[in-house]
Amino acid sequence: MKTRTEFDSIGHLEVPKDAYYGVQTLRAMENFQISGRKLHPKFIESLVTIKKAAAMTNCKAGHLDSQRASAIIMACDEIISGKWRNQFIVDAIQGGAGTSANMNANEVIANRAIELLGGERGDYSVVHPNDHVNMAQSTNDVIPSAGKLTVIRLFPVLLLQLGKLHQALMDKAKEFDHVLKMGRTQLQDAVPMRLGQSFQAGGRSYRCNSKS
Repeated sequence: MKTRTEFDSIGHLEVPKDAYYGVQTLRAMENFQISGRKLHPKFIESLVTIKKAAAMTNCKAGHLDSQRASAIIMACDEIISGKWRNQFIVDAIQGGAGTSANMNANEVIANRAIELLGGERGDYSVVHPNDHVNMAQSTNDVIPSAGKLTVIRLFPVLLLQLGKLHQALMDKAKEFDHVLKMGRTQLQDAVPMRLGQSFQAGGRSYRCNSKS
């Protein structure tokens, strides 16, 4: 396998030549082999959306030149559309409050932007993961924001599944309405009650919470 040599504050590593990720992503993958699960696709999309917004803002503010900004934005659009997802290799569970995920995104975007500008992956004089892609950002800003965006993106699916759960509880309430059971003394209703009422209570609780 052909490699390229990349350096960080710790030292150097041999990165696969055709990889869009870089040395910090590779080091994170080696250090945090915890769950074996990769970043959720919607979380990747949220991360990259933030990077795109940052490039647009930094360019408008005059801190990032238009050529680099355009390449970064194009790279982000490609990832958002579904490309290069196999380059996000860090574990979903990691130390450093998400620094590894942030750098994984920075490096993939930078190397793709480099390529779009006619350079070779790993030549960070063209587009730098920290200086350009991560400009005016911090992991402490990016990761919580990406998390919130991901919740918003996934919320419609969650509501759909909760609706199905509610319907299932109400169906069981009808099915078991004729079954008598012992009262629940820990909840101070130590009288006979129907099993269906237990399921109905769960369904009503969901309905009240969803309205609030």
